[in-house]
Amino acid sequence: MLRGVNAIETRELRKEYRGRAVVDGLSLTVGEGEVFGFLGPNGAGKSTTVKMLLGLVLPSGGEARVLGGSPADPAVRAQLGFLPEQFRFQTWMTGEEFLNFHGRLAGMPAGELRRRIPEVLEEVGLGGRGRESLGGYSKGMLQRCGLAGAILARPRLVFLDEPTSALDPIGRVEVREIIERLRAQGVAVFLNSHLLSEVEQVCDRVAFVKAGRVLEQGTMRELMGGVIPVEIRMDTLSPALHAALARLGEVRHTDSNTPGRTDVELWLQEEAAVPAVAQAVFESGARLYALTPRRPDLETMFLELIEAPGDGAPAQAQPAREVVRG
Repeated sequence: MLRGVNAIETRELRKEYRGRAVVDGLSLTVGEGEVFGFLGPNGAGKSTTVKMLLGLVLPSGGEARVLGGSPADPAVRAQLGFLPEQFRFQTWMTGEEFLNFHGRLAGMPAGELRRRIPEVLEEVGLGGRGRESLGGYSKGMLQRCGLAGAILARPRLVFLDEPTSALDPIGRVEVREIIERLRAQGVAVFLNSHLLSEVEQVCDRVAFVKAGRVLEQGTMRELMGGVIPVEIRMDTLSPALHAALARLGEVRHTDSNTPGRTDVELWLQEEAAVPAVAQAVFESGARLYALTPRRPDLETMFLELIEAPGDGAPAQAQPAREVVRG
């Protein structure tokens, strides 16, 4: 049996439709108070996974525990918040009526709703707009109202499916701030987004899923194998300098298409090796124009994993590359 106090824990979770596995042996762990990014291409089984974790769809096999219990348990579901990607709003309602309706469905007392609704409207940037009809809201305002509904009942775990897709840059920053406040309050957030830069800025850990299976999960540093990418720009790269850099780390890419410039991407095992890189360039006689350590790039990791050879083959033909940490 699955045990522990994790917000989410699944083991070999499986869902079949008409004999075809949409989710195929998915195992992942999300800690309490953790912001977790769930990433994968369309058709990877992300939406079906979320529906199983919400208790809306029964699994065909495997185990899933949410907040230490079954997703089908009403007491567990009462502690969950959810913002789906394509939410259908009751456009004849005002914002306040919408939140009051969903709050009552969640079992919130009338007195608490009177206090809580103005708070969440203010928190999502809709302060003073609650008495306006949803039919007059812009797409971004509707997204904010849906987010207000997801956090209205003070859930312990919130599922957000593309929460910033309809928002402008200011709105995206505000959503990130809301997610960070939820984390500070000990609320776990399960985030599905195609905006990888957003995920990179806010998530504690991420999981890459493909063909219904977790390929890898962990922190950015863990997924990069502990390496630090360093970009080097110089005037020339001699064989001797290339060999010296290769002794310090892994030379992943070189580009000398620009006359008088050579760019090198070097992956180091530790930041302490950066000065040695500069020293190696200096001792070779090359001119150094830039030496830029950068943090791991989520988009690069995503493309390398998802577009690996064999992509598009049936799920059972995929190589087993699960590396589950934590």
